[in-house]
Amino acid sequence: MGGATGGGRPQVAVAVVDSDQAIRSRLAMQLGQGATPFPSINDLAPRLSGQPVVIVLGPAFSSGAELSAVEQLLTARREVGAIMATNELTTDLLQKALRAGVKDVLQLPVESTALAEAVARVANTLAVAPAATSSSSPALQADGELGRVITVFSTKGGAGKSVIATNLAVVLAQRSSKPVVLIDADLQFGDIAVMLKLSPQHTIVDAVSALDRLDAQLLQSLLIEHGPSKLKVLPAPLEPAFADQIGAAEMVRIVEVLRSFCSFVVVDTPAYFNDVVLGLIEVSDDVLLVAGMDIPNIKNVKIGLQTLRLLNTPMEKLRLILNRANSKVKLDVGEVERTLGVTAEALIPSDVVVPQAVNKGEAVVLNAPKAGVSKSIEQLTDLFLPAKKKK
Repeated sequence: MGGATGGGRPQVAVAVVDSDQAIRSRLAMQLGQGATPFPSINDLAPRLSGQPVVIVLGPAFSSGAELSAVEQLLTARREVGAIMATNELTTDLLQKALRAGVKDVLQLPVESTALAEAVARVANTLAVAPAATSSSSPALQADGELGRVITVFSTKGGAGKSVIATNLAVVLAQRSSKPVVLIDADLQFGDIAVMLKLSPQHTIVDAVSALDRLDAQLLQSLLIEHGPSKLKVLPAPLEPAFADQIGAAEMVRIVEVLRSFCSFVVVDTPAYFNDVVLGLIEVSDDVLLVAGMDIPNIKNVKIGLQTLRLLNTPMEKLRLILNRANSKVKLDVGEVERTLGVTAEALIPSDVVVPQAVNKGEAVVLNAPKAGVSKSIEQLTDLFLPAKKKK
């Protein structure tokens, strides 16, 4: 296969795959001499030799059966990345493509520049290796593994999702020897920066604007540090209007870069389903589903669980978190678990120290470490990083 180079990166091969000869030839021509066309994944597979390869999939891969073959290949070969060019970009197709491991989906006709930039973005992730990092760049995991992505989600506002995401991230940052990043993916009304009394100079918007050249070093420069815990934060846009500039593919790309040098990436989300949330859930290792102890909350969580099942989200990645579980509202935890068909993995008690800490712009686990709510969040953290590893 031909190779493509750029930005001093190691050589990366580019393959264009589609059953329609005219389409694959046109895409290959747009990418230049470095791209090699193939009629099918089966024709490409024997040519893979262990070197990094970016596959450009044509519209023929819009069907589930074709994507299944791609998913098997991408799962088996970590040195291979893929993007897709399709005639019609729909939410359903985007979800299926992300689920199969495709990094980006573009709608045809696509400009040659945009196509080349998408290939370069994926190539950069494949080219990153421990030997290629300089002393000024953030180090990859010593064991070569990617950081764990934990998305905190709720189907109803006011469930305490942001408080749990923030304090979980703070405790993980205190316990981990490698960076921990908290992303505020509530793109319209995110308030993580306010809750931690941060004055960010950069937000997610800056990361998206630099997406074509985004790497670990650049992304680290956009993060703001929470001094007391050393937690790194990527804040939400300062204006709700900027939310329209950020899609699922962009957010997933940011997460992928972050997990290349972080031990944990914690993501706070809005309290509703959209493409960004679905994309994040797709690439997450764990999804904390936060439910408040009241009937409307439980009803919405049940609907949310049904939606995730319909989207074929693996149930083993979901973890039910019951917030304000000691509230005197005559709702029994066991009854809630039976209603939802899921066992709660953490019970967070109601405590006046929570609003007090939020109003001070402090994490409750730091403001009131001996409080019951803080101890419960410490126990929640034990699910991901045992207390014995605490520094």
